[in-house]
Amino acid sequence: MTTVFANFPVTDLPRSIVFYEALGFQKNEEFSNEQASALVWDDTFWVMLLTTPFYEEFLSAGKVVADTKKVSGALVTFTVDSVEKVKELGRLAEQHGGRVRRLNRDIPEELMYELEIEDPDGNQLEPCWMKS
Repeated sequence: MTTVFANFPVTDLPRSIVFYEALGFQKNEEFSNEQASALVWDDTFWVMLLTTPFYEEFLSAGKVVADTKKVSGALVTFTVDSVEKVKELGRLAEQHGGRVRRLNRDIPEELMYELEIEDPDGNQLEPCWMKS
């Protein structure tokens, strides 16, 4: 089994923690401090929220942190178990300062349903349900 860690730069760590906890992520205190916070979706998917200065420490010389309110740095897709769960995540994101966009791919909802969710810093998640 492989675990995926999506690392996101954030400008306000406490605000971002509240946002991700509202979506259902669980904070892992063992891997959290004043510079970073680990938020766990399940055993295979974690979101690591890093303050921008701390995030910069992981970059190669000459690279800068993308302004994700203006450009996309990554789109992280993860699956959930129902269309209703995708919709619920969208509602929760909007209630907690996120932006949500329905992706129109001309695929019937009975086969696949996904939303693009932006956190308050513009980092993008895409919860997705697919018929198996």
